[in-house]
Amino acid sequence: MSITASGTPRKGQGITTALVTLAVFLFATLAFFAVIGLPPLATLADLWRFAAGDAFSRSETLVKTAPILLCALAAAIPGRLGLISVGAEGQLHAGAIAGTAVVLAVPDWPMALLMPAMLSAGMLGGAVWGGIAGMLRAWLEVNETITTLVLNYIAILMVNALVFGIWRDPGNNGWPATASFPDAATLSVWPGSRVHLGLALGAALLFWRGLFSERVHLLRENHKLGETYGLDFRRYAVLLMMAGGGAAGLAGIAEVSAIEGRLQPGLSVGYGLTGFLVAWLCAHRFLAILPVSLLIGGLIAAGDSLQLFAKVPAASATILQALLFVIVLAVPGLMRRWRGPR
Repeated sequence: MSITASGTPRKGQGITTALVTLAVFLFATLAFFAVIGLPPLATLADLWRFAAGDAFSRSETLVKTAPILLCALAAAIPGRLGLISVGAEGQLHAGAIAGTAVVLAVPDWPMALLMPAMLSAGMLGGAVWGGIAGMLRAWLEVNETITTLVLNYIAILMVNALVFGIWRDPGNNGWPATASFPDAATLSVWPGSRVHLGLALGAALLFWRGLFSERVHLLRENHKLGETYGLDFRRYAVLLMMAGGGAAGLAGIAEVSAIEGRLQPGLSVGYGLTGFLVAWLCAHRFLAILPVSLLIGGLIAAGDSLQLFAKVPAASATILQALLFVIVLAVPGLMRRWRGPR
């Protein structure tokens, strides 16, 4: 029998499902390469090589993984309460704005003061942006999905307004960007690569289990029952939306500090939406988010290299991500249906 008496799938069944899902994804990838006129096996080998074939490829994969991981946490943390937040993109930009404001205000501070101030401000900026949607949900019952979606556009436009306006550095010869960050505000990177400490901070957050996780679970399952135990859904909604926003805000200021070196347009290439999809795909399970984020980061990094060196269309990486999401959602369900009740 493949299912325990309690109805929980056995470990072997889960491994089989994962292997079948991987096989289907590889087959779909080969078919996609054939359809667009590329040699399937050779292009698949190039995909692997550009994602993990050497030290540079592995480092670029980790660079792409960091913001995806943090943005996935931005959705997964409030998701534990049943909240659907799609606001990581806006929270990322809000964190970038807040952290940059500190750097521009006190650029001469020593690293021991400037770095923690910058990172704290970035997390606070994202937390405030998430908290706005949380408070609207808690006290006015405004749908958090709609408010976080709208707040995304506002934060992105705020970045554009600042870098085209009062924060624009005259020394950039007209390019819309702030002044370069000083060395004291540059987030440390792994020697010889662009991998920065934002990835390590994101990985550390994976082990966060929420404020009183049992209580969060109870509130998600039954608000009314939770209230009889003195639990306030509104309070937890605001706290978890702020905690998720803080993770995305950290992603924003980490990208500005370690990767861009200054605040400028185009800070994110859809990391917020990708992170939301990863969190949804993993059913908000924190430890599952890490390998999936790593896989998506590898696809993005390899897609950039394939476009440059193998002349593969730029949209290929996005299409492969879509295939992955669809297959991971569809295959387990089809397998459960095929097995039927036991």
